[in-house]
Amino acid sequence: MQYDLIFESIDEGMIVVDHSEKIILYNKSAEQILGIDKNKAIGQHIRNVIPTSRLPEVMQEKKTEINQEHQLSTGLKIITSRIPMITDEGEVIGAFSVFKDITEVLNLATEITNLKEVQTMLEAIIYSSDDAISVVDEQGRGLLINPAYTRLTGLSKEEVIGKPATTDISEGESVHLQVLKTKQPMRGVKMNVGSKKREVVVNVAPIVVDGQLKGSVGVIHDLTEIQSLTKQLNRARQIIRTLEAKYTFEDIVGNSDEMKIAIEQAKVGASTPATVLLRGESGTGKELFAHAIHNASDRRYNKFIRVNCAALSESLLESELFGYEEGAFSGARRGGKRGLFEEANHGSIFLDEIGELSANTQAKLLRVLQEQEIVRVGGTKSIPINVRIISATNVNLEKAMVDGSFREDLYYRLNRMPIHIPPLRNRKADIPLLCERLIIKLNQDYGRNVKGLTPAALKKLMNYPWPGNVRELENILGRAMIFSTYTETLIDAGTLYVIEGQPDSMAHERKALDQDECCENLQEMMDNYEKKVIKAALEQNNGNKTATAKKLGVSIRSLYYKLEKYNLN
Repeated sequence: MQYDLIFESIDEGMIVVDHSEKIILYNKSAEQILGIDKNKAIGQHIRNVIPTSRLPEVMQEKKTEINQEHQLSTGLKIITSRIPMITDEGEVIGAFSVFKDITEVLNLATEITNLKEVQTMLEAIIYSSDDAISVVDEQGRGLLINPAYTRLTGLSKEEVIGKPATTDISEGESVHLQVLKTKQPMRGVKMNVGSKKREVVVNVAPIVVDGQLKGSVGVIHDLTEIQSLTKQLNRARQIIRTLEAKYTFEDIVGNSDEMKIAIEQAKVGASTPATVLLRGESGTGKELFAHAIHNASDRRYNKFIRVNCAALSESLLESELFGYEEGAFSGARRGGKRGLFEEANHGSIFLDEIGELSANTQAKLLRVLQEQEIVRVGGTKSIPINVRIISATNVNLEKAMVDGSFREDLYYRLNRMPIHIPPLRNRKADIPLLCERLIIKLNQDYGRNVKGLTPAALKKLMNYPWPGNVRELENILGRAMIFSTYTETLIDAGTLYVIEGQPDSMAHERKALDQDECCENLQEMMDNYEKKVIKAALEQNNGNKTATAKKLGVSIRSLYYKLEKYNLN
């Protein structure tokens, strides 16, 4: 009875056959594994129940087979031991087998193998990453780090694996522990890590498997490297802004005859190596023409450098244009510095407000034009250059020559191909097209969706004399757009309040000019009119010269020159 209890309670299947190879014992586990009822198996030949059974061979050979893998006809895999039953006299009276289903075990082994492959792949990815990565368990103990982590923190595996997550922190709190506490990811946390206290930015996310927190993974970015790259990027952007010519002739808006003539002249100038002098009032688009000329020339793949001659002091402008040698002055960079003419070699240089150059700088510029070479400040060696000079001015250079403030020989060198850009008041037919182009640009700048102007607004713009030219038009449209609501799609005349009443006052000024100076020559009339405009602007700005210069669209140096010229001090 005890043997039957043991026989039926074991997990392994067990079959016993007698000397005639018929089944005499067959337990419940065998019934479950084989799927054959016990009553149908007892008394049957073993091969009728298990066709592939080796119990007959075991009986014949009198040899035991231990832990043999065997596949049943159903596809089931078992591991079995077969043992012959032999009496002391050596007679074989039967045999028995003990077996266990290993299908589940094999499937589990396959899963483990697959998991190991996945783990190996993930480790390979982590180890090959240039970003520092650390993984901790749910208790915050180190599980895995990669070589990039060691390079960044200076900590080896032995110093991190199995140790608390705070091991690598020199300043700040452990983000791993905070994530494990909140089960929420954290990004962009700044801290200092390692013995060298490297400044880093950390992103950490929890590892959750089937709803259970298993740890967290952190990616650490070296902020020092990011800052260095940011500086390099900003420097690159600065260089690009300085060296590139952004505009072409397609960007110049104008269908009026005056503008078409200027554009055609500029295109001719672009096709020759001649020095070009752009003449026109402030805000007419002289720099736009300079860009377009460079981009249409055979120098377009080389540098384009812009210089505002009125924006720098004489000494600074000279060192910027021509460069300087080491020790040329206090604070000079070791090894000296290349000037803008050297930087622009084989390209173009745009000298805006050329009329503001000092006599000394004019002499050096004349040497560049005549000899195609420069001498650095503090140096004696001539450096050959090949630069196309495009200059621009809004002052009367002829009058400046008479006054002695501008060299006559330099004037003739620069004025080899003059291009006069007409003021906006002389090409009002271009205003609708200009408004269309400027509104597109301003929509991008201000995030608006303005479609155009109302007829009343356009009429108001067409009646205005535009002393500030296209620049003033852009300012007025931009101001109107700023003060309008985001839902408004048309600029109305009411938002153009900044020019209210100005056409009449300007007409009055022109009428007074005609009456007072009808007998004077052209130059005298222009000077008298300029004097009245400056005087009126001074009064409007309560004598503030900086505000007056800004209002008139001229440099402060140019304004002081004109104040002295017309005795308005």
